[in-house]
Amino acid sequence: MKMVVDIGKYSEIPTKDIDGFNERLLRMFPNLKTNCCGLGYEGGFLDRLTEGTYLAHVLEHVILDMQNTLGCDVAYGKTRAIDYHSSVYYLVYEFTNEACGVECSKVAVYILNSFLNGYDVDITETMEYLRKITVDGELGPSTSAIVNEAKGRGLPVERFGYDSLARIGYGKYSRVIQSTLTDSTSCISADTASNKQLTKLILSDNQIPVPYGKVVYSELSAIMAAKDIGTPVVIKPYDGNQGKGVHLNLTNESDIKDAFKDASSFSSAVIVEQYVTGLDYRLLVVGNKVRAATKRLSAAVIGDGVHNIKGLIDIINLDKNRGVAHEKPLTKIRLDSVALNVLKKKGIGIDYIPQKGEVVVLRENSNISTGGTAVDCTDIMHPENAEIAVRAAAAIGLDIAGIDIVSEDISKPIKEFGGAIVEVNAAPGLRMHLYPSEGRQRNVAKDIVDMLFPNDFEFPLVSVTGTNGKTTTTRLIAHTLSLAGKTVGMTTTNGIFIDGKCVSKGDNTGPISAKMVLSNKLVDAAVLETARGGIIRGGLGFDLADVGVITNVTGDHLGLDGINDLIDLAFVKSLVVEAIKEDGYAVLNAEDSMTDYILQRVKAKVILFSKDKNRINLGQNYIYVFASDGIIYIQNGNKLISVINVNDIPITHNGLVECNIENSLASVAALYALKIPVETIALGLKSFSNNPGRFNIIDMNGYRVMVDYMHNKAGFEAVLKSSKGFKFNRLVGVIGIPGDRQDEVMKEIGGLCANSFDRLYIKEDKDLRGRKQGEVAEILHSAITSSGFSSSNVTIIGDELTAIKSAITDARTDDLIIVSYEKLDPVMDFLNNGLQ
Repeated sequence: MKMVVDIGKYSEIPTKDIDGFNERLLRMFPNLKTNCCGLGYEGGFLDRLTEGTYLAHVLEHVILDMQNTLGCDVAYGKTRAIDYHSSVYYLVYEFTNEACGVECSKVAVYILNSFLNGYDVDITETMEYLRKITVDGELGPSTSAIVNEAKGRGLPVERFGYDSLARIGYGKYSRVIQSTLTDSTSCISADTASNKQLTKLILSDNQIPVPYGKVVYSELSAIMAAKDIGTPVVIKPYDGNQGKGVHLNLTNESDIKDAFKDASSFSSAVIVEQYVTGLDYRLLVVGNKVRAATKRLSAAVIGDGVHNIKGLIDIINLDKNRGVAHEKPLTKIRLDSVALNVLKKKGIGIDYIPQKGEVVVLRENSNISTGGTAVDCTDIMHPENAEIAVRAAAAIGLDIAGIDIVSEDISKPIKEFGGAIVEVNAAPGLRMHLYPSEGRQRNVAKDIVDMLFPNDFEFPLVSVTGTNGKTTTTRLIAHTLSLAGKTVGMTTTNGIFIDGKCVSKGDNTGPISAKMVLSNKLVDAAVLETARGGIIRGGLGFDLADVGVITNVTGDHLGLDGINDLIDLAFVKSLVVEAIKEDGYAVLNAEDSMTDYILQRVKAKVILFSKDKNRINLGQNYIYVFASDGIIYIQNGNKLISVINVNDIPITHNGLVECNIENSLASVAALYALKIPVETIALGLKSFSNNPGRFNIIDMNGYRVMVDYMHNKAGFEAVLKSSKGFKFNRLVGVIGIPGDRQDEVMKEIGGLCANSFDRLYIKEDKDLRGRKQGEVAEILHSAITSSGFSSSNVTIIGDELTAIKSAITDARTDDLIIVSYEKLDPVMDFLNNGLQ
């Protein structure tokens, strides 16, 4: 998590000089005394406090300490001032539970502010609230087990909110789970499983043994049904769960009435059914096989002749494996009204002292969620019982099901020796199988992930970043992947595209757009243009890529978001090649000045590309993609592979557009890393010509217009360099610069234009990005004219289309008009159809 904190006047005052601060801090957080901090030895943080440290640094450690107190295993944190003289700090700290991480930061700020005001705080109540938030924010044990199994296989996982809802995988192959409910389970099947009477009818129709029962709506009907069925009977809610409202072995009218009242509080209808004697077993069906079976035992205490029932429960609840709700393998036993009623039926209370070895059962159900325990019996389960359980799950339509069987002995067929299926559960808990109190643990999460992903997960994911060329490279990779038979999802500065169709226009190069593509069920490959701003604001939007591409790193957006120089920029963009799978590839520009720095951060395999073979050292242990004598080659060890003639790539305009040669090389490298056949790569390069807004040349009436997204100095340099290969009478520019560029950068571009163009029209973007109207145009105009460019040949026309129209109106034969645009569609519409 990233946190921004302004510590105001305390940026000049270390905590040792704040009266009583350090003392209060260590009283409330004694664990900080042994904290290592960044010094690497126990007590390091205490030394920092003693010698003098600052509030933001202390805040970082308090947040981490609070999380650890709440059971989250976290350690990493960094605190940095935004600049040398600033009181504003960036904090980055680790979290495992998002809700806990957020709330601890708020409480920590409150505590430190209290210390600054000279008083201690009692946060006992607040910590209880934080504990509840932490427990509620954890994935449930079943979901957590499945998620951890998936992550262990390298499958990407995204959690939705704070519920136990998660998506595993990407696109076409992604699956959504909530606890053990999968996206294959229909609403009808889930509703049927929760309707106990309907479930019994369906199972009975399939010749599966179930207890006979009736649905009733009143005490009188319950009594009459019990007489008809014959006591003992079971009474339970029509559509309950977790054993709530279930009463067993009822024989008299008084107990039946009480049971009906309780059961009817959970459901409008109540089931009265035959009581099947025997032990309670849970069989877990995954796919078409029983993967685990357990014998469930009700919550109970065993007497020691000393402690009363309440004391025995307290002792049991000290077990570190018992927690609240589903947070741990077992649940703490509760002395609630249900348990008290069970004791009352036995004629005893919580003060009763059982004799040594005496077992006192506290609940009539045996659910783990109410304090029960489980004994694994998978290996002794009779195969006929397993077959019946599989048939029951299939009859209801469940791919994962918990089948509850009552039988004297699960090792014997229930059809021959008595027994019945008493319930089918649509979202069965896994705790009893993962952590049985006795017997072998069963990795049923593995069985579930095996079912969800029967084949190896293959979803090519490429992330492309860089100062220039990333859009073209992204498009070219996506185009070629589509020729390889993939349904590609693509994000670019122009929109989100699914299988070539635009589904969202505008700049979509951030993490939200990436997630939209990766969640689309049509997609089986993704190519994501990944911009600096999106990385800083929200990260990548994906877990790990197969290939990360950095086209180049040049001075752009400097001065924004704490990015002040090329090292800062390279540091941010290098995330794309750090977040790569172990067997993936980083594709880097061998000619770029920042590549050596970026290589230090790369752990994956590397492919270097260069349009000049002489700029690379083929002796290194990398794969190389380069151009030599007009041919693009791949050098992989001793293997030299010829890919394509540069002149056969339309976007290079017969090799004149050098930056598109670079983009083609980067694309070849990425596609080769994805094991796309070289013939397909060549076909993709040859057939790619639709590159909107990038070196688009339109033949007009005796002159030509080139449209390109020149938005920084490197972009202008690339276009102007390429334009020299085109024949023209005059070079005319319709230019503008985004307002978030630094003044010096604008002046450099102005000087560059003054030395390159014969005629200039200056326009401004509608999105001023914090500038005043006319400010950017004036900076450019001043830089151009101060460079010796005739003021009569440069005109400020604020509106983009009006400026283009003026340039066209004044055009001469064989002019080449270069247009830098803000919004592509209106410009192309005007050039192709004319402005009315």
